[in-house]
Amino acid sequence: MKKYHQVIVVGGGWAGVSAAVAARKLGIDVAICERTDMLLGAGLVGGIMRNNGRFVAAEEAIAMGFGDLFALTDSIARHRNISFPGHNHANLYDVLVAEPLARSLLRERGVTVYFGKRITGLKAKDGTIAHVESEDGDRFSAHAFVDTTGSSGPPGMCLKFGNGCACCIQRCPSFGPRVSLTSLMGLPEYMSTRRKGTFGAMSGSCKIYKETLGSSIRGELDSSGVVVIPLPERLVNRKKLESKVCQQYALPEYAESIVLLDTGHAKLMAPYFPLEDLRSVPGLENARYADPLAGGKGNSVRLTAVSPRDDTMKVSGARNLFVGGERSGVCVGHTEAIVTGALAGRNAALLALGKGLTVIPPTLAIGDYVKQSGIGPDGKPSEDGAYGLSASYTFAGSVYFERMKSLGLYTPDPEEVKHRVRAAGMEGAFLQA
Repeated sequence: MKKYHQVIVVGGGWAGVSAAVAARKLGIDVAICERTDMLLGAGLVGGIMRNNGRFVAAEEAIAMGFGDLFALTDSIARHRNISFPGHNHANLYDVLVAEPLARSLLRERGVTVYFGKRITGLKAKDGTIAHVESEDGDRFSAHAFVDTTGSSGPPGMCLKFGNGCACCIQRCPSFGPRVSLTSLMGLPEYMSTRRKGTFGAMSGSCKIYKETLGSSIRGELDSSGVVVIPLPERLVNRKKLESKVCQQYALPEYAESIVLLDTGHAKLMAPYFPLEDLRSVPGLENARYADPLAGGKGNSVRLTAVSPRDDTMKVSGARNLFVGGERSGVCVGHTEAIVTGALAGRNAALLALGKGLTVIPPTLAIGDYVKQSGIGPDGKPSEDGAYGLSASYTFAGSVYFERMKSLGLYTPDPEEVKHRVRAAGMEGAFLQA
C-alpha cells in the first residue's frame, strides 16, 4: 500500500494526537501511523491534569486555540480541583474512557489513523524525508513529518537501565518496540543523564484494580479522589524516588506513604512496590496490579531518546521533520506532550503550506518551556541557563515549575493567563496560518 498525506505523524500518544489536531486546524491532510491498536500511549494510564503550572499551560493553549485535548480530559474528570502532596488544583481524568474519545475527536476532525503501522524505515535525501515505511511494507509519503514516538523502552533499555520489561502500557512484546525517525535518518539522539550513575528514568506510577482494595479505601478514593496511607518504617524505600521520571512527585511523602489517586484505576504513585509488601498494608491485602503487570518489580524506562531541535520543534539536521513529547527534550507529562506536539504539528503544516514557522514567545509559559527544554546538536542545552539532559522539565514541579514561579509565569487565574496571551499577540494564533 502506498499512501500520501501532506503531514504524517508517527506515534499516536498525546503528543501525536495533538500534532494531528493542530495540523488539521490549518486545513492540512494529516494522518497518524500508530504501531499498536490504541491511541494515547502513556495517556492510557496517566490521569493527572492541571496540577501546579500545568493549569497555566492548559489555559494558554486554550487561549491560543489548541485547547481541544484539555477540553476532552476536563469532560471526563472524575475529580476536579483537588490537592495531594506537593500539588494543587489538579483534575484526575478517567483513563478508562479517554482513548475512545480521542479516536472520536480525530474522526470528527478528519484525521486518518493507521493502526498497527510500526514505522521501521524511510527514504531521505539531503535531510528531507520523502517517505516512511512500515514493518509490513506499506509506504507513507508527505511534505512534512512529525516524530512523536516517545522515549520508552525498548525492552533492552528496561533491562539495562531498569529492572527488566514490566509488561507496561507500551506493549513492546506485542507490537514491537518504538523506532524513531531521527535514528532512521542517522541523526544523533541523547539519553537523559539526570539520574546519578545511569541513564533514563522509570515511569512514576503503577495501577491497581480498585475492586481489589478494601471497602473503606475504595470509598474514600471514590469520594475525594486521594488516599494517603502512612507506611511503617520497614516499608519505606527512599531510593525509589531517585528512579522516578516524574521528579515533581519525588517528595518524601511518596516514600513514607502510599499515595493513591482515582483515575479509574487506583493510581499508586510509586515506580514499583513489591506485591507482598503492598499486601501487608491494611486495606490492601488483596491488591492486584493492573498495569504494569510487573509493578512489584519495576516500571518502564523512559527518557532514552531525545532529539536535538530548535524552537519550532524542527529536528537539527532535518528539513521536514519535527518532534513533540518526550522526543523533544526531557519533557515529562501529558500536558507537556500536548503543547509540544501541537507546536510540532502546526509547524509541519505550515512547512507543507510553504509558510513561515511559528515560535511561541518566551513571555508565555509554553514558549519559555519550549526554549528551556530543548537541546542542540551537541546534546547541550539550546538555551542559556537551561539544564539540558540533567533535569526533567515539567510544568508541575521540579526545576521548571520553580523557574515559572521565579519569572511570574505561574498563576491559577485563567483571566490573567488570557490577558498575557493577548498581550503576546498569540490569542487564537493556532486557528490561522
